[in-house]
Amino acid sequence: MDISEIVARQREYFNSGATRPLSFRLDALRSLKKALGENGTLIGEALMSDLRKSSFETYISETGLVLEEIGHHLKRLPRWIKNKRVPTPLSQFHAKSHLAPEPYGVALIVSPWNYPLQLCLQPLVGAISAGNCAVIKPGREQNKALLEERFDYIFFTGSVEVGRAVMAAAAKHLTPVTLELGGKSPVIVDETADIPLSARRIAFGKVLNAGQTCVAPDYLFVHESVKDAFIAAYAAALHEFFPNGNMENLTGIVNEKHFNRLLNLIRDEKIAVGGGYDAAALRIGPALLVDIAPDSPVMREEIFGPLLPLMTYARLDECVEFIRARPKPLALYLFTSNRDMPERVLGACSSGGCCINDTIVHLATPHMGFGGVGESGMGSYHGKSSFDTFTHYRNVMARSTWIDLPLRYHPYTERTLNTIKKLVK
Repeated sequence: MDISEIVARQREYFNSGATRPLSFRLDALRSLKKALGENGTLIGEALMSDLRKSSFETYISETGLVLEEIGHHLKRLPRWIKNKRVPTPLSQFHAKSHLAPEPYGVALIVSPWNYPLQLCLQPLVGAISAGNCAVIKPGREQNKALLEERFDYIFFTGSVEVGRAVMAAAAKHLTPVTLELGGKSPVIVDETADIPLSARRIAFGKVLNAGQTCVAPDYLFVHESVKDAFIAAYAAALHEFFPNGNMENLTGIVNEKHFNRLLNLIRDEKIAVGGGYDAAALRIGPALLVDIAPDSPVMREEIFGPLLPLMTYARLDECVEFIRARPKPLALYLFTSNRDMPERVLGACSSGGCCINDTIVHLATPHMGFGGVGESGMGSYHGKSSFDTFTHYRNVMARSTWIDLPLRYHPYTERTLNTIKKLVK
């Protein structure tokens, strides 16, 4: 079956109205939940084979997040799909108005390789909840052919470069899009931060999936007065994570191309902590890089690996100026015990999301939408935001027939205009 036929069959099924009833959507979500439960072992084996990802990490960053998302939707979907009454202005007397959530139709979901289950199925949960049909596309090989088809919504997760191509293709059909991209997410550690705790939580964010995470800490600003303490604490955290240097539970780099790319990034850099690698297993040990030049190769691209460049600062404004001079990041991380510091930074720097005194975890909740801004993406999902993303809220007004005010009809008079002005104040 070719791509055009797949899309045509999805559109035919959507047009049948089968996906619209609440019962259908709930049953589909329950079926997805059941499939995840029944195939947990196979999923774990596949991710171990492809990415050498441990069963623990597979659950906390892949399966578990999808299951939580499904549970959130199952509990709240009956309320979300109801029409929402809204006020009607006096000028439209007598009428009633409401917003009616309706599915877009056939959605295309394109996901990347780094979290092949989570980034494929979490958007799908939203598409199902909203009553859509969906074509799911993990990877890149068929992207061009798929993007030549007409979809009613496109949800893309991946690189900025491919995101531009997706948006250009969507423009041909004026198709709405959500772009979940990435970029260089900065971390600031000030002199008031709990250094051991900060180092541990930053290290967690950098070793999760071997740093192959769109919101992984990408580069680090540490106040010059706590630089040495942070380096020591980061080394201690990695020793705690990987006793005796045993990194069997560290996810591998996806392929040889990216493995060599990462090694090239650290070839001429000073490594303060870590940096060992196993070419046979495509594993690179977490590395903390110091004395980094702002224009060095490791600062010119999203790292997407377990390397963390460290720069120092004396004034917080230095960090703000550096961040503002670059594309808006997907995540911004601040470590401090100073209550005023987050307000200062967030008031000056834009980002898709922010986490204070931790990394990564701000996206692991269905109660807040997750997404980027500027070059880090557009639109959001997770929880209700996923339902909203795949839903068109149609505005509906029902006018009564028992009265028909003549004000809007010809002939126009000054008296009529004055009456209308009074009504719309």
